Amino acid sequence: MTAILIEVQGQDAIAATEELLSISGISGSYEVDSEIEREGIVATIATIIGIVGGAIAIAEQIRKWYQEYKQGQSGKKIEKVLIVGKNGKRLLLENATLEDIRKILD
Repeated sequence: MTAILIEVQGQDAIAATEELLSISGISGSYEVDSEIEREGIVATIATIIGIVGGAIAIAEQIRKWYQEYKQGQSGKKIEKVLIVGKNGKRLLLENATLEDIRKILD
């Protein structure tokens, strides 16, 4: 089975990744990418091994999660999120639409 990979970069990447993996319908794990850790920037790589429920519902939750962290609404902030789909396609969440996210999750 091919997994979906999500790379999260920023000083609060660990907390953001833990929250991402706590979204109902997503199952997976993460590790800290020591190659990217520098100047207070932390990167995590989450491996999503299962998505339960509709891809559109999960895409909405991921987009909401990203926007909250990108804007620092929780007092925590991330810099960049990259999703690598099962087919190897890559998507930066910076300007991604809901449809873009759904397609990468399928």
